[in-house]
Amino acid sequence: MSSPQQFGDSGLGQVRTGMKVVDGDGKEIGTVESVKMGDPQSVTDEGQTSDTPHGLVRTVAEVFGDGEPDVPPAVAARLLRTGFVKVDARGLFARDFYVAPDQVAKVEADVVHLAKDAGALAEET
Repeated sequence: MSSPQQFGDSGLGQVRTGMKVVDGDGKEIGTVESVKMGDPQSVTDEGQTSDTPHGLVRTVAEVFGDGEPDVPPAVAARLLRTGFVKVDARGLFARDFYVAPDQVAKVEADVVHLAKDAGALAEET
């Protein structure tokens, strides 16, 4: 068993797909589905653009892309800048959650401990 890592010191790099996620009350709310590293110094969430016309591959990728994070635009812009953890919520009809780095208290062994309860997290739309 590994020692606890304070999240501020470890960053999103410590979180792995399949880890258990517990809220601030210690209740298991799901497992890590994916981790997206952010770019806090970015001014926009648009990324770099090219002056070349869109090719077929790029057009298909835009149409069928994963669209993550699937939240309102203002929340999505913040999550793309800071990075996020997508949590596959427990339950058949439960909506998945998106966790910003500042909502994680620590990563310990194979468990991501959140600083708040699940009600404070952005839900997938």
